[in-house]
Amino acid sequence: MKKVAIEDKSRLRVGILFGGKSREREISFAGGRTVYDNLDKTLFDPIPLFVDSLGKITLLDWQYLYKGTIRDFFPGPTVNDGKKPWQVYADSLAEMPDESYRKLQESVGKPVKIEELTDLIDIAFLTLHGPYGEDGCIQGILEWLNIPYTGSGIFPSAFGINKIRQRNLLNLLGFQGPKFSLVSREEFANGNENGEIFNRIKGEIGFPCVVKAPHQGSSIGVSIVDKSDANQFQTALMKSFFLLSLTKEEWNSKTDLQRLQWIHEQLDVRTGVGLPVSVYRDDLGSPTASFFQPTDLLAFLNGNDWKTIILEPFDAEDFVLIEEFIEGKEFSCIVIEDLDGKPIALPPTEIVKYTNLFDYRSKYLPGISRKVTPIGVPQEQLEDIKSLCEQMYQTFGFQVYARLDGFIRPNGQVILNDPNTTSGMLPSSFFFHQSAEIGLNPSQFLTYIIHSSLRCRMNNGKSRAQNAHLLAHLQKWMEASQNANKKKTRVGVVMGGYSTERHISMESGRNIYEKLASSDRYIPIPFFLTGSDEKYSIYRIPVKLMLKDNADDVKKAVENPQPLHRFVSQIIQEAEEITHRFASGALFDSEVVTINELPQMVDEVFIALHGRPGEDGSLQEKLDELGIPYNGSGVESSRKTINKFETNALLRSHGILVADHMMVYRSEWQQDKNQLFTEIENRFSFPFIAKPADDGCSSAVKKIKNRAELAAFCDLMFRSEEAKPETPSQVLNLKANEEFPQKSGFLIETLISANGARHFLEITGGMLTKTEDNGTRTYLIFEPSETLASGEVLSLEEKFLAGEGQNITPARFSSDGTDQLRISTEVKQTLEKTARILNVEGYCRIDAFVRIFEDGRIETLIIEINSLPGMTPATCIFHQAAIAQLRPFDFIDGILEYGKSRQSNLVNL
Repeated sequence: MKKVAIEDKSRLRVGILFGGKSREREISFAGGRTVYDNLDKTLFDPIPLFVDSLGKITLLDWQYLYKGTIRDFFPGPTVNDGKKPWQVYADSLAEMPDESYRKLQESVGKPVKIEELTDLIDIAFLTLHGPYGEDGCIQGILEWLNIPYTGSGIFPSAFGINKIRQRNLLNLLGFQGPKFSLVSREEFANGNENGEIFNRIKGEIGFPCVVKAPHQGSSIGVSIVDKSDANQFQTALMKSFFLLSLTKEEWNSKTDLQRLQWIHEQLDVRTGVGLPVSVYRDDLGSPTASFFQPTDLLAFLNGNDWKTIILEPFDAEDFVLIEEFIEGKEFSCIVIEDLDGKPIALPPTEIVKYTNLFDYRSKYLPGISRKVTPIGVPQEQLEDIKSLCEQMYQTFGFQVYARLDGFIRPNGQVILNDPNTTSGMLPSSFFFHQSAEIGLNPSQFLTYIIHSSLRCRMNNGKSRAQNAHLLAHLQKWMEASQNANKKKTRVGVVMGGYSTERHISMESGRNIYEKLASSDRYIPIPFFLTGSDEKYSIYRIPVKLMLKDNADDVKKAVENPQPLHRFVSQIIQEAEEITHRFASGALFDSEVVTINELPQMVDEVFIALHGRPGEDGSLQEKLDELGIPYNGSGVESSRKTINKFETNALLRSHGILVADHMMVYRSEWQQDKNQLFTEIENRFSFPFIAKPADDGCSSAVKKIKNRAELAAFCDLMFRSEEAKPETPSQVLNLKANEEFPQKSGFLIETLISANGARHFLEITGGMLTKTEDNGTRTYLIFEPSETLASGEVLSLEEKFLAGEGQNITPARFSSDGTDQLRISTEVKQTLEKTARILNVEGYCRIDAFVRIFEDGRIETLIIEINSLPGMTPATCIFHQAAIAQLRPFDFIDGILEYGKSRQSNLVNL
């Protein structure tokens, strides 16, 4: 591989290192995808460098970036007779011969030796987390190779990963912090029978306390022991040491299905022990066996030669950190540097949680937790936070950026307790959320990070001339790019809404905005819609509001605008030079706009709403009147597909297989509940599916197994505004903060089952339409994905949260290649016929069940059609488009192009 001189390039080659060996590898994978998508394509050539859990590097074929999880493609799911497949990480392949492993790498990209990076990239963008990623290891390797990289150097990285050394050094330097203590693995193994550790911690720290794995991310291996309870404390220690105790009696009490589910849960490196594991009998003396594969572990557990065992992963912790629980407001603050290297603490964000613990789900699923910026404390306390964060940043020699976490006690005392040299880089993370407060969108902020990193690497006494040369060319290309912006198409991205999927809509809209903002064709403009079916309003919003992951926070901000906070104004002024260079013309305030004003503001509209009013034709009707092109189906088709009952009836009349269904109305329920329940039970046998007839695809979809659950569903769906839903919520096992819409009616459907089929699976299939030169519409039907629910139905997390759920693309119809093609072709024909019956335009996603019988017959039963499917980064429609060789931007561009061609045809008519 021959190195190309920078003078012969038009863009900087940015090697994005993501994945890695830590337990946060899935968030790193999702963060790497975010960086890949958001890098300004006029300035940078993003190069995806996947680091697997054995530390090997693969130049990843781009389409694998859009898989839901690492395990979906590397090493990939096993074939398991149509059952839920095992999904492991590369750790389980540690004993594989080198040549076989290389072939596995070649199936998803090109294996890269570390020394080959020199000729492959100009700068490394690090999105790795935890050990081997933010601890100085990869930073040292890159410095040896003279490759500049983003973020802090070796020493601050090594310090930033070690919570024990942090606590000791923070205390020595006078930074206020919680009381803390340590428990070693040796002490835990040998001195815990009589509660010695519990009693020691009770005296040294007291309860409640926080139990942490000291070398992991802030949401992994962490527990709060909220009372003086020895059993709860023991469980927390086991979690932080990543140990799992199991008795033969417990194992034998599980059904075969429960045993399989248990193994699947323990394969998750975020919440389980992961693989490979060592097995200890009764104590932590010497392991008696090690297992790399789930099948081998399952076989051992099913054997009889054990009574009590402890499982420990190969990468377990040697110490656990115990900290005093701090009462107060929790915050996180990103610190960056100005163009002269001086630290600037951005406005700190308060984390408003539904429980005391900011866990993985609450951290990364939109709408579960709230981020309030700046934290709601007096000006002088905000200034204290800023001053202390900047002081810590300088004291420990952090570079380019850092994320500092802390608390404000009720007495106003500021405590910094968790400095991090990197941050999660999902679209709504603190990293992007706070940079938006000074006017930078994600693409602009990433450009700033690369620019600042090159300047920083110039100052470390290594390869100064090389880095100065790269920086000079980047600045030249930035000037040329700013001049080209005037020629781009303006696209209004409308997000939010008032359905129960409004938070997911924010994630979809943000993803569309970011894909367009990093392109050389479009200038996206974010809009927020809120209100009701009777009346809704549209607001143009600044990027800082678009990056909020809770739609209700945006609603509050636009409906009750407040003057710019004095503290935030000061920081904007302090960062003025950064904003001017990287985001000229930044918007800081929202403004209400009438729909009639849109033609002066945008050339096209991308509707990123879910449910009403986005998918019901009402917004489309107004846009048609104004002559503004938009994505998705037209008015009449949207009005059909929003109504699941009428859609199913229409499809059945055209010979498409659908579930038997009926509507249940509030008036019937109010008149005679028992009569209604009896009527339902006479027509449908338990279990059946209940769901809204006109809402998003994953909102309040429940498997109803008995009359109590049916009554609870009705109570929630038909409740008055004043009714308290605690009891029915418990009956239906709703998650914390899980919303349930109120409707005048809902849909009941038979639970579709295998019905004698030899193979039965749930699928979801996307498509893209195109207008040919002769004016006809053609459909590109993507290869469907097989969707695997961990519970009774697919959850929001499994559909939209990075690292969750199993979506296997293409769906596993058959292990025989010829039969797979035959079945896939027939299923796609049914999906296309469904789309044509409903006059779907632009794109859509159709959910279905497929039955495959011994005699070769295939039955495709349609569940529902989503005319504006979720467009979050992790949704499987992007996996499907990738198989069709469409990158996410190409797919979105095709959707917009169809909208323009449809509008052109309407004008000609």
